[in-house]
Amino acid sequence: MILVMLGLFLVIVSGRITDLEQETVYLSDHDIEVHELTYRIEKNVLDMETGQRGFALTGNSTYLEPFNSGLSEWTVNYSRLKALITDNPSQIENLEMIKRDIEKWIQESGQYVVHLKQSGRNDEVAEYFQNDPGKLVVDSIRIQSDYFRDNERTLTNERIDRLKDSNHKLITTMYILWGLVVLLALLITYLLSVSIVRPLQHVIQAINSIADGGNMSERLKVKTMDEVYDLGEATNRLLDKVQVDQWCTEQIASTSIILQETTDLSVMSRTFVNKLATTFEIQYGAIYILNNEKENKRAVYKRMYSYAGSADTDIPYGAVQIEAGEGLIGQCAVDREVMFIGDLPEDYISINSGLGRTAPRFALIAPVVFENKTLAVVEFASLTKWASYHVELLYELLSALGVSLNSVMTRMEIQKLYQDSQSMNEELQVQSEELQMQSEELQVQTEELQNHTSELMDLNRELENQKSVAENAAVDLEKYTKQLELSSRYKSEFLANMSHELRTPLNSMLILSQLLVENRNNSLTEEELEYASVIHSSGSDLLALINDILDLSKVEAGKMMVEMDAVNLTELPALLTAYFEKTAAQHQLEFAVNLDDNVPDLFFTDEMRMHQILRNLLSNAFKFTEQGFVRVDISCSEYQPDEPDSRPVEMLAFAVTDSGIGISEANRELIFEAFRQADGTTARRFGGTGLGLSISLQLAKLLGGYITLQSEEGKGSTFTLYLPYLQEESDIVPIPLEAWYPAAAASEGNTAADSREQEQALNDSMLFEREYEKLHGRTVLIVDDDLRNIYALENGLLPYEMNILTAHNGYECLQIVRELPEVDMVLLDIMMPNLDGYDTMSIIREELRLRELPIIAVSAKTLKEDRERCLAAGASDFISKPVLIQDVVTRMCRLIKPRDIQPGSPA
Repeated sequence: MILVMLGLFLVIVSGRITDLEQETVYLSDHDIEVHELTYRIEKNVLDMETGQRGFALTGNSTYLEPFNSGLSEWTVNYSRLKALITDNPSQIENLEMIKRDIEKWIQESGQYVVHLKQSGRNDEVAEYFQNDPGKLVVDSIRIQSDYFRDNERTLTNERIDRLKDSNHKLITTMYILWGLVVLLALLITYLLSVSIVRPLQHVIQAINSIADGGNMSERLKVKTMDEVYDLGEATNRLLDKVQVDQWCTEQIASTSIILQETTDLSVMSRTFVNKLATTFEIQYGAIYILNNEKENKRAVYKRMYSYAGSADTDIPYGAVQIEAGEGLIGQCAVDREVMFIGDLPEDYISINSGLGRTAPRFALIAPVVFENKTLAVVEFASLTKWASYHVELLYELLSALGVSLNSVMTRMEIQKLYQDSQSMNEELQVQSEELQMQSEELQVQTEELQNHTSELMDLNRELENQKSVAENAAVDLEKYTKQLELSSRYKSEFLANMSHELRTPLNSMLILSQLLVENRNNSLTEEELEYASVIHSSGSDLLALINDILDLSKVEAGKMMVEMDAVNLTELPALLTAYFEKTAAQHQLEFAVNLDDNVPDLFFTDEMRMHQILRNLLSNAFKFTEQGFVRVDISCSEYQPDEPDSRPVEMLAFAVTDSGIGISEANRELIFEAFRQADGTTARRFGGTGLGLSISLQLAKLLGGYITLQSEEGKGSTFTLYLPYLQEESDIVPIPLEAWYPAAAASEGNTAADSREQEQALNDSMLFEREYEKLHGRTVLIVDDDLRNIYALENGLLPYEMNILTAHNGYECLQIVRELPEVDMVLLDIMMPNLDGYDTMSIIREELRLRELPIIAVSAKTLKEDRERCLAAGASDFISKPVLIQDVVTRMCRLIKPRDIQPGSPA
């Protein structure tokens, strides 16, 4: 009976174990695959959503790769999942709802947004994402997927419960059999419990752990060699596979994050190789990055980083640079195939440590490819052979590295192109400035030629008049003399007035250039500050020249005022040293000022004119001295006049001595004449106008002194200024200017000159009245983004009592012209931000149809093309900066319409 019961027991137990094994296999294969497919479908939806958003944001077609991949893979996963749950109608219905939502998202959101972006309808894309109805569908898909998996978990738990119920039934059956066989049944039950129930519980626990995502490090240990053992081994293999997949996913994710955070090739190479070395237990590694790729030349790969390499150059560990096709590295770059090398020779390379060295056993060479282009090649050597899942993981990591390398290289290339474009823009700007300067110089030369031509014509007319006068000179010599004096006076007055007219606008230029030099807003570069300094320096030189001409004209016209005051000679050496010390250092000349003991501390003279004479003499000395010295000796001496019975006069001598080129005897008198130089040819070595010595001589005579010259050609010169030693203010003797300039005496009683001045004033008054009559009460609109220009024009037009409106940009100008049709004239600056003068004029002429409204374009550009462009854009006239108020007024009078015509009326 016991044998029968034991046989029956064995049959029952064997059948139940078979059913249990089938149910366990069903749980491990069916339920896990169902869960995995649901996650894959959800991942496909996430990939499509990520690709759609990435493409919508950037327009980069590479973001469509995950979108298209998810679009094609989700249907496959859906079909596989549906086939697994055909026996469950409710789950099929849930799966159909998920399918409908996915298809709805693809049609109404995914492909719709991609189509909008591909069509260039970015505004509709932005409007769509403001509402983003697709997000609700995706959220619904996630909720339904979670609900689907919860049902599957419930079903799995029910199967487990049924399995437990079957176990309980089996135990009950065994209890009945045990009651029959008593001790035998108890013994058999105990043995079965130990050999079967516990492994099954472990299997159930492992399956529950997989389903719940718990700890998968524990493994089943089954001692019996039967179906339970096979079940345990299958469960252990499943746990190993899931754990390996999870580990690979974590490694890919962590490596991708590290690569995305790196923007430098060397840092990226070091980070990647070190990461792989720790992940795969590599003892040696090196990475070669694409260095350059030129036409008709093979690509070159440069070793960017080596892991565990030697710093000793005597110990070779690979070439620094390798061309494509050279060696295994180069061939791998060309073939784009992974190379596995085993049984490496002993001398391949040594893996060194602190205790010793050994040779690696295996090597791997793999390319880093992005879009069919090999960006890098990696080589690794190891003592152990890699597992298959290590190789698969390496493929994924190399793919991630290729994307990151391409991104960094592209960014570096864009940065290089940007720097090259900046350099080209700077060169073009410099060339443009040079061309503009050359154009300005040509224009100035043209104006000078026109002035010379006008002067020659005037001179011809004067010569004709003088010829006519000369024919009558024999009759009336006195009349001829008066005409000569009057002509001389006219010339002096013309020079004085012209110098003044030139200096007035020049002073404005100097003020503005000084503001630029000060750079109060710190907005100018060093180069721009240097430009402003050169402008200010050149303007100062030009102003000094104009002042010299003005001084000369004042002296000749008899209008030079002499202001006598006490002068402290003890301060003169320090003043001269401070003024010319830098000049001497620049010319590498010795400079000294010597004051004799017999020189008094104080004497009376015009200090400003005395300093002017000394500066002129010293400037000439430094100009014509290339090496040696320049010296000033101040002494006191007596001067014996040529008149008989005259007493000696005490004089102060200021001797300026240099070791320069000297002056020939033939040129000693010539250099004191106005506008004359010892070397007056166009090829002369030294510049200048020839006014310095002439003015100095005249000023010395005005101060009651004179200038002497001692020179030897090639050895140097000594110019000595003699001034009377006036000890008291009462000693000052009025200097008769008539003795030096007859024109000055004649100016006192020449009524003809007075009448000419009155006539000129009358003409100016009549011109102003005509201009005032035409302009007063008219409305002028000044458009300029520079308040200083607006301020200058406003003040220039104030005497004409015009209605002045101002605008700071083109938009304000258009608004005023639209709202105020009574505008009679527009002064429009061309270079303005946002809306420049060209576009403003085009809008006024074309859109507002104000084609009769006078517009004067004001521009700092003086090229012929700029003038033609302004006129083509609709300007009535063109003025280049700096402008003259009289020029502006003249053009306004010519262009402005009579008062009975409305210039702002549409054409």
